[in-house]
Amino acid sequence: MQIYLVGGAVRDQLLGLEIKDRDHVVVGATEQQMLELGYRQVGKDFPVFLHPKTQEEYALARTERKTGRGYGGFSCYASPDVTLEQDLLRRDLTINAMALDDDGHLYDPFNGERDLQQKLLRHVSPAFIEDPLRVLRVARFAARYAPLGFKVADETLALMQQIAASGELQALTAERVWQELEKVLQCDEPQVFFEVLRASQSLQPLMPELDALFGIPQPAKWHPEIDTGIHTMMALKQAARLTSDTQVRFATLVHDLGKALTPKELLPKHHGHGQRGLVPIRQLCERLRIPAEYRDLALLASDQHQNIHILDELRAETILKLFDKADFWRKPARLRQLALICQADATGRLGLEQQKYPQAQLLQQLFDAAVAVNVQPIINAGYQGQAIRQQLNLQRLEQIRLVKEKHAKSNPIC
Repeated sequence: MQIYLVGGAVRDQLLGLEIKDRDHVVVGATEQQMLELGYRQVGKDFPVFLHPKTQEEYALARTERKTGRGYGGFSCYASPDVTLEQDLLRRDLTINAMALDDDGHLYDPFNGERDLQQKLLRHVSPAFIEDPLRVLRVARFAARYAPLGFKVADETLALMQQIAASGELQALTAERVWQELEKVLQCDEPQVFFEVLRASQSLQPLMPELDALFGIPQPAKWHPEIDTGIHTMMALKQAARLTSDTQVRFATLVHDLGKALTPKELLPKHHGHGQRGLVPIRQLCERLRIPAEYRDLALLASDQHQNIHILDELRAETILKLFDKADFWRKPARLRQLALICQADATGRLGLEQQKYPQAQLLQQLFDAAVAVNVQPIINAGYQGQAIRQQLNLQRLEQIRLVKEKHAKSNPIC
């Protein structure tokens, strides 16, 4: 029996990065031997065991054979006669197909270390095309390691295009797609994931609502980058710079989906695109079974981001309606989330990446003034039922007007 550290742990160790998960492959062992040594079996489709002390994963060396459609359509063969090289051959990328023994000796039959040095994401073998999930994984690795300068090898991108053309991507379950997407939203450069998907012709079958934005023009006066798809990628990059909140990042990603639905005769203007975007956002979230909290913030951002941009021009009554619609009263954390989405939208424009976004501070000041109104004196005055609500709103409106007046005096229009 021989045990090797494999996969991401080896890759990240060679890159000098923190190792989060340590996976091992066991060569020359049987299931019974593993159980006798105290390992606990957890794998259903193939033999995976947990170490009795560390709880790290140990998998018997195995080979795979394509037997059906999708990423689950494989039969596995695990046996003591499967070699380390055979096990590594079934892996997706060369940088994930390396192993270390207990003495620190590196086994690298497919030149993964060379590709690490060249910063290339390259497939191990032509069998890469058998698993459609690898399209998402490669795009995610591209996003994860983009800050280090990694790129997808041309020949691997060509295989990803073959997978997209085969229709195999449609065999991926919604849960698996969302799982990858949620991981991507945690990366420092999440926009790279979608750029790679589009380059591999995989974005359209997976997220057609997002793919439809590319090629849609916007007024150059407000969007020097012009293309809505490019703007969306720039906005997502800004969102990742501003916050680690994955809900904010997702809402930024889909905030402009309505622009793909603008009638051609109205282009490049997009009046009402925020409201038009509500339907495709719901469709996307339902199809990929995206959690409700992500969906609800995305819908709010699509519906209200234009109002936030012109906040200082809105009437007090409109601002109060915005607070009610966003339910800031019960969910005050949404205010900062919405402000961050709008800031990412405003700065996700060519040449405007560093501009300030004073609307965020004004939004907070307006809400602070409104929420500070004390309802108890209204109740003490004898108001009841709906009358309490009416009086409370009147006082909130008055406080909002006072803040707006103060803001206008300190920010005169030249």
